[in-house]
This record gives sequence, C-alpha cells and structure tokens, in this order.
Amino acid sequence: MSEAIIEVKHLSKSFGTHVVLRDVDFAVNPGDVTCVIGASGSGKSTLLRCINLLETPTNGQVLFHGQDITTKGSDPCAYRAKVGMVFQSFNLFNNMTVLDNCTAGLRYVLHQDKETARKTALQNLEKVGMAPYIHAKPRQLSGGQKQRVAIARALSMQPEVLLFDEPTSALDPQMVGEVLSVMRQLAADGLTMIVVTHEMAFARDVSSHVVYMADGVIAEEGTPAEIFDHPQNPRTAEFLARFRQE
Repeated sequence: MSEAIIEVKHLSKSFGTHVVLRDVDFAVNPGDVTCVIGASGSGKSTLLRCINLLETPTNGQVLFHGQDITTKGSDPCAYRAKVGMVFQSFNLFNNMTVLDNCTAGLRYVLHQDKETARKTALQNLEKVGMAPYIHAKPRQLSGGQKQRVAIARALSMQPEVLLFDEPTSALDPQMVGEVLSVMRQLAADGLTMIVVTHEMAFARDVSSHVVYMADGVIAEEGTPAEIFDHPQNPRTAEFLARFRQE
C-alpha cells in the first residue's frame, strides 16, 4: 500500500479527437500542497476535474489510498466527500443562506443531524471569517466572501484532500488577498491541497510541490526552489521568467 493519498497514473483525457491530457503521472502525499501551474489551455483544470471524477479519464488511473476510483463499482459521491473541490465560480446555492450552503452536504450526503451539521458549519465559517454572515444569501456577498463560504462548505465535509480550481481567477484584485490568506492558513494547518493557480507568489511561497504543465503533459515538477529558481525545462524557464526577476 502506497503512502500517497492520491496517485495519478498514465492519465489521459480526450474530447473527441482533441487530446487535452497525455500520460500524466504524479502523487500527492499527506500534508502536501501541490500547485499546478501553466498557461491557459495546458490541461490544468481538466486534470483536476479528472481527479475529482467530474470528467471521466479516457485512459489511466486515479488511485485513492491505493484503490482505483475510476473502475466500475466505485462510489464517486463517497469519494468526493473525502476529496472536496472549490471552484473558480463558487457554485453556491443562490436560494440558500450561507449557513444552509455549508450544512447541506453534511445533512444530505453524510446524514448528520441538524445541530451537528450546524456546529460543524459554524466552526468552518469562523475559520474563514464568514461567521457574521450566516443568514446572508450569496447575492448579498462580494466575490471574495462567496469564495470563502465555498471553502468553508468544502471544509465542513472534513475532506482528506481539497482541490482548488483557480479559486481567485473570478475575483477582483482587491479580493484575491483575502482568499489566498485563508488558503495559506489551511496549508499551515496541514491540509492536503492540490491548487490550480495563476498566483505564482502563492505557488512559490506556500506549496511543497510544483507541477508545471504545457500542452497536456507535465513538462517539469519539483520543489518550489527547483522550479522557480532552477528550472530545467526551457519552457518552464520562459513561463516563469518574469517571476524570477522579482
């Protein structure tokens, strides 16, 4: 049995004749903060969606504690309760309050009673600074506040791994910092995270493992120091050139 929580093995994904991912391999160990970087269209978000089974891989495997979750008979809902996801577009229920957004999964997926779910949700809303807004509807919140609620909702399921799909890309610049601050704290708390991001400073300063993707393949991966300070692939160097000059 591998110590890795998630292993991606020879993963490929095509949409018709369009190949988006080609033979992708990497592993995520407990406590890792893996940042996936690369230009738009390099396959980053599709990789994350395959890991969470929102897209079905064309070939290859996704192993969770050594078990292939892409095989017939596996339970995607049970898996997603352990491997949560935060989307760039928040995906909150607009007709529910902040609190109800965070308790829905606990009550209807994990079948917790109302009071237990409320207590768990409040703890996580407190963690992201959104406890004062429990009665608000999403339309009453800023983008940064919506994303913090989305993070609290995902945390409430007590996932082993949390996936972030460009969580700041839909935010105004002044709101990016508040979401990244929450994510930095989660990393400091030891949460295992896979983050698709264009925030290079976050990737450089917070991650333990950086994966650089280009044209659907992993062109290079390593520690932040290896990738940002000593890239071996010319494409990585070109992509990161402006950040290394800072």
